[in-house]
Amino acid sequence: MRTLEWIYLIFNVVMLVWLIGGRNKPRKMVWGGWVISVVLLLVHGVLEGLRWPMIPVYLLTLVPLIVLIAKRSKSTVMRKFGRVRIIGTSLLVLVYAAVTIGLPLLFPVFSFDKPTGPYGIGTVSYDWTDESREELLTSTAGDKRELMVQIWYPTVKDTKGTTAPYVNDPKVYATAFNDVLTLPKLLFSNLSEVKTHAIQEASLSDAEAKYPVILFSHGLHGYENQNTFQVEQLVSQGYIVVGINHTYSSLVSVFPDGRVAQFESEGKEGFDQLQFSYMDKLNETWVKDAQFVLDQVEKLAANDANGRFNGHLDLDNIGMFGHSFGGTTTVQMLMDDPRVKAGMNMDGVLFGEKRIPAEGVGKPFLMMSADTTVAGTSVMSDDEIAAMGTTRPEAEKYYEEVYARYEPVTAGGNYWMELSNTKHLSFSDLYLVSPILKWSQGVDARKAHQIVNDTTIDFFNHYLKGQPLQLDSEVGEHTSYSLKKG
Repeated sequence: MRTLEWIYLIFNVVMLVWLIGGRNKPRKMVWGGWVISVVLLLVHGVLEGLRWPMIPVYLLTLVPLIVLIAKRSKSTVMRKFGRVRIIGTSLLVLVYAAVTIGLPLLFPVFSFDKPTGPYGIGTVSYDWTDESREELLTSTAGDKRELMVQIWYPTVKDTKGTTAPYVNDPKVYATAFNDVLTLPKLLFSNLSEVKTHAIQEASLSDAEAKYPVILFSHGLHGYENQNTFQVEQLVSQGYIVVGINHTYSSLVSVFPDGRVAQFESEGKEGFDQLQFSYMDKLNETWVKDAQFVLDQVEKLAANDANGRFNGHLDLDNIGMFGHSFGGTTTVQMLMDDPRVKAGMNMDGVLFGEKRIPAEGVGKPFLMMSADTTVAGTSVMSDDEIAAMGTTRPEAEKYYEEVYARYEPVTAGGNYWMELSNTKHLSFSDLYLVSPILKWSQGVDARKAHQIVNDTTIDFFNHYLKGQPLQLDSEVGEHTSYSLKKG
């Protein structure tokens, strides 16, 4: 909940308890309480915006008026049954108070922790089309591969301007969460109120001549800003982060002219969608997306029409990280593209055309996994496996291949971190949306995010900025994670 929401809620609940807690409340005090409640409502509405989970709280503003009207009644029947009325009213008030407090907490306007680095954050979006590639997932012949890309970059701390929203079209995203991930739209009804720490189209900080560049690739069904918790922390530490939206494989793509590209399953559902033959082939498209975006970044560095990035991108120090299928793409880019110097894969199965050789990736690499992912079928019930559209023997055979592909991850001195009490989506923003998601999955989203952020900064600070590496001292078993080094 937001600050003014808390103040407004607490005042009205206290007022409610006071009003039913005895008789003969002074009319002037009741009127005064009503006026204060109205003022708080107006200030909250103007500065923060009204939202549906707060409706029960808004109705509390009417209670003082109801009390004042009720005081005019001198009904003998009401006096006769006064005790019953008080008990019944008290019970109703308790239930109403629980609903009043519970709804805003269950459906909050979630927020991101304040970045700790010395820089502010600016952001700008681009609509880039790869004229060399035909888009195969549209019905129009000759369509080219079109990608939305968002870039976050360092600015002067506390730069003023328009704060960037979390997503540009909240209603479209809420619908996509429901259609693609079968999550209730109600959970995402407050997306329009969610703000980031980024300022739209702010000036790039001139504190450094050049900033290292890091690509971000989301997961299948994900989106370019799904790891805002991580991106903002990186940028505040002096990195330029380039987020790719992989059209038709993302949750949804929204283009500047209002066009919307929905997720395209290509007729694959459940276990069929996870087959190596299909995913290996799909990953080729994602790798080409990443390579094309890097080409465009190089053009920005040489000749940015807005002058923002000219000569300020350190193309000798390019990193990449990704979640799930984006992590898969990161591994392939490390092996395919000499421009990418170091990379992180967050809980991505190693799909793709190339396998990590026995001697390792050959570049600095960090694998991060949820303990439930590593456990595989051992933590899956028969019902969960059946819901995927497969059987336990088939699932176990599938995971044998998964583990075989993971085998050389740490070879050549690289790292593999396994986070305790986490799920696949712990590496994204999703569990911040509502405590309902967090409680149902039994995870602590912010604790996982803290570990991910600390590790990410340490890793890239060393391999892209040449700063001392702390990771080696963390090798071994810890309460919240384990770390292996090859």
